[in-house]
Amino acid sequence: MKIGIIGAGNIGGNLTRRLTALGHDVSVANSRGPETLKDLAQETGATPVRAEEAAEGAEVVVVTVPLKAVPGLSAGLLDGAAEGVAVIDTNNYYPKQRDGRIDAIEDGGLTESRWVEQHLGHPVIKAFNGTYAQDILDRPLPAGHPDRMALPVAGDDEAAKAKVRALIDELGFDTVDAGGIDDSWRQQPDTPVYGLRAGVDAVRKALREASPQRPADFRY
Repeated sequence: MKIGIIGAGNIGGNLTRRLTALGHDVSVANSRGPETLKDLAQETGATPVRAEEAAEGAEVVVVTVPLKAVPGLSAGLLDGAAEGVAVIDTNNYYPKQRDGRIDAIEDGGLTESRWVEQHLGHPVIKAFNGTYAQDILDRPLPAGHPDRMALPVAGDDEAAKAKVRALIDELGFDTVDAGGIDDSWRQQPDTPVYGLRAGVDAVRKALREASPQRPADFRY
């Protein structure tokens, strides 16, 4: 599968490592240009590209940049993607720690992934936002293993969600359908499922126990 990854930080870098190891054709981009990705490309065999080129022909695109950087992504970022492309949003809103105030989230009641959708002009699937980056390398297990971790996956496009869940299964993790993007507050920072290293039943329970009230540490 052709996969574009926009953002080469901890999550983006480790997804590049795993997905190339699984045989996928990965293009990876960051904000500083492809010349800064030579080491990652040499390590993994991924193709370093400019951000506006990462989605070209891709069946899956991972957007894993700081939330405050999303409005700066190129217009038409997904224009060259394959038909039916699934766009994974790994972002979290850290207003005090990194992103500053985003009025549409604070006052408009948008989930952070709905806000990302509006900027990208394309539906997204929220996944990996509460996953420790090192776990992507260290904790994959075969299907059926009793200790296999489960990740929540939210999104409105059922076909795209199915594609993302299949990819996560290939990476070595179970998934739990966390509802639509308007339900994705259940996996935002400081909810019970955020950072949870557990199986399907525990993840479902944690999603049920989430509160829609955004915690004070994650409000501006």
